[in-house]
Amino acid sequence: MDGMGSMGPPAPSTTPPPPISGTAVSIDNFAFAPATLTVHRGDTVTWTNHDEEPHTVAAGDGSFRSPGMDSNATFSFTFTNPGSYDYICSIHPSMHGTVVVTP
Repeated sequence: MDGMGSMGPPAPSTTPPPPISGTAVSIDNFAFAPATLTVHRGDTVTWTNHDEEPHTVAAGDGSFRSPGMDSNATFSFTFTNPGSYDYICSIHPSMHGTVVVTP
């Protein structure tokens, strides 16, 4: 026997990773994680601030806006219409995120 056997190396995966889904967004190190979240219509997304600094969640189209959230505070919003919702932290506008709502 030559030790090679009939099993070759595994075939490389051609399946792309699934889109990030779920209903939780963490605020860590002045960033929304995940930066883009995909949810279904009717889902409620909850943002949790894990930073020591206050943050907000403010939709570009005005559809939702949190108050200032201190450390470990949360804000939730239920998405009833499909679409793409870009948002920022109004205190730190360099922080960007997107929620994509599917039908």
